[in-house]
Amino acid sequence: MTLRVLFAFLSSAWLTVSAATLPIPENGPALRIQGSNTIGADLGPALVEGFLQDQGLLKIHRENPDAANEQHIVGQTAQGKRVVVEVAAHGSSTGFTALKSASADLAASSRPIKDSELLSLQALGDLKSAAAEQVIAIDGLAIILHPGNPLQQLDTEQLARVFSGEVKTWEDLGGRGGAIHLYARDDQSGTYDTFKELVLGRRGKSLSSSAKRFESSEQLSDAVSSDPQGIGFIGLPYVRQAKAVAIADGASQSMLPLNSLIATEDYPLSRRLFFYLPPGNQNPWASALVAYAQSPQGQKIVAANGFISQTVHAMTVTPNALMPEGYQSLSRHAQRLTVNFRFEEGSASLDNKARQDLARVLDYIQRHDKTERAVTLVGFGDEKDDPARADLLSKLRAMAVRRELVKNGVVMREVRGFGALMPVAANSADEGRIKNRRVEVWVY
Repeated sequence: MTLRVLFAFLSSAWLTVSAATLPIPENGPALRIQGSNTIGADLGPALVEGFLQDQGLLKIHRENPDAANEQHIVGQTAQGKRVVVEVAAHGSSTGFTALKSASADLAASSRPIKDSELLSLQALGDLKSAAAEQVIAIDGLAIILHPGNPLQQLDTEQLARVFSGEVKTWEDLGGRGGAIHLYARDDQSGTYDTFKELVLGRRGKSLSSSAKRFESSEQLSDAVSSDPQGIGFIGLPYVRQAKAVAIADGASQSMLPLNSLIATEDYPLSRRLFFYLPPGNQNPWASALVAYAQSPQGQKIVAANGFISQTVHAMTVTPNALMPEGYQSLSRHAQRLTVNFRFEEGSASLDNKARQDLARVLDYIQRHDKTERAVTLVGFGDEKDDPARADLLSKLRAMAVRRELVKNGVVMREVRGFGALMPVAANSADEGRIKNRRVEVWVY
């Protein structure tokens, strides 16, 4: 799919969908969604509610069947016909299993599809294609302490050792306060799933049995903020009176959980949330919901539910001594857009989110009259044995983005490569190297 075609899809598909009349099934649900609890608990149902309202349905409400972690979102046509969308949130893997058994039309996942799942579902088409793999939101976690705790930052290795119980005192972390008290969400929580995946699981560790578990995010946050020895992890909307600390991964600069750093996926505890739509999908409700989720209205719902939307904004970056001089100069005179372009593993090709983001960036550039020498692209990469090779590859990645924007009439001001400088993740694992291979967009 070319950028011009993709841009047309993202900017107008939702209008086409909302203007169209989708067929109302005589029996059974109009749409079945299964998978991630992170998505299915609130975000998925909220997107469905907005979508049904956009379709002109009336009396939209949620019904809870007897099964746990399942919801029915129900609307009514002007003629009184009942329309039901079923959402089952039992974990990302269950979404792919449901696609295979044809018991779901759409899979919700808080992680990318695994190679084994791709192979198992190949009869449905390529679920890694740009049309099938749809990033609908970015998620991020905050690590919180008591407001009086002097500790300012931690790295992901320290977090894994703390929450697994290997590190037991604040003195072991260079702080003070004696024994560490652990606070965590319960096993049914998508927040816990995120932390387990991004911190514990990547290091082969499990949550300590000494951790106090909470069903309520608010109660967990308030408990940490009243315990001088406490530490917990929480979704961004629930920091409340607690203190959020900066997080580093490997040699990366420590980062606070700011919306802008999560939007660019630089913040270490950020991840993508997906809808997977089989290419052979025969249910128009599924493709229509996916288009709505990508629309400006859908992304507003993403933000309203505490996640990070993919709407592009410009942000001011404060220069500091850890930045290369050329990057400091750029930050003094330009603003950075809240998006990073990343690449498929082992490839110079943009990944699926990057293809979608190209359309969003192009829309921003055109709406803000930045098409004539007002855009600078900055490439980065992972470490190589030869620094000159890292420099070259970083610039080539920026040139790949430049080619797509130039096709659509954007005249660049400059294209730069900074090699392996300013890593945002550890280069010791594939996930970190992929995050470091990125292209930033700056506007004047």
